[in-house]
Amino acid sequence: MRNLAFAFAGFAVPDTDAARAFYGGVLGLEVATEMMGQLSLELPGGGWVLIYPKPDHEPATYTVLNLEVDDIDRAVDELEAAGVTLLRYEGFGQDARGIARGITTDRGPDIAWFTDPAGNIISVLQNPPRDEAAPI
Repeated sequence: MRNLAFAFAGFAVPDTDAARAFYGGVLGLEVATEMMGQLSLELPGGGWVLIYPKPDHEPATYTVLNLEVDDIDRAVDELEAAGVTLLRYEGFGQDARGIARGITTDRGPDIAWFTDPAGNIISVLQNPPRDEAAPI
């Protein structure tokens, strides 16, 4: 696809008003209203996600959006203060706060999951410091 000019991701929700309140108010992302009742989330780093209304929406069983943070403990504190409940997954070794610490390798990210009002799974993650001498 040599002529690809742009790309974006998207997912559905049954209630765009609830999504706007959650993504804008709770998560602090820039939310804009688009055509046909769709929303766009402006993501740090220049990306964006389209959120579209789907009355018969059924949430995915996997993470649809990952939000990288500098301090996962602070992010979890802020989420909990806003009334967000973290998800717990068996076998991921999450700590008492619901954070899986370094799950992918000894150097993997610390990660915690939660859902938006539509049941879509979102994560906050903190990558480990990058060792410039280590192979990728």
